[in-house]
Amino acid sequence: MKHFAAIAALSAGSLLLSLAPVQAQDMVRFETPLAYEDVIFGLENAITDRGLVVDHISHVGEMLERTRADVGSDVVLFQQADVYSFCSAKLSRQVMEANPMNITFCPYDIFVAQRPDDSKVTIGFRAFPEGEMQLIQELLTGIAQEAIEE
Repeated sequence: MKHFAAIAALSAGSLLLSLAPVQAQDMVRFETPLAYEDVIFGLENAITDRGLVVDHISHVGEMLERTRADVGSDVVLFQQADVYSFCSAKLSRQVMEANPMNITFCPYDIFVAQRPDDSKVTIGFRAFPEGEMQLIQELLTGIAQEAIEE
């Protein structure tokens, strides 16, 4: 059984799954009661099970905490937060043959974050424009949902 909560919202004529009001940029996100480590494990498996390779992991939460005092802040934003970057040669070629400027979306990123004093974990990514980039949005939605299945 999948343990995620999602609220469908319409924004600029596109379907988007969200747990909170969409802010500056449209995104797709899911919330789960699973432990952070379990979500990361599920995400890594969901990516590699599709024959994809994680190109880079950005440890955003660690960076923000490490530099918090240096920038004059006392706000702890995340308990943990990472961004996984990867690409699909097949789908990337398909969307870039349709429009070479779709290069702007590659590589694809999925974030996993947990706020301080919150037992829930959020997983998500930027929403993609209508048209051929919906192939990528479907891929990332499937990966994110699979990552939080039990």
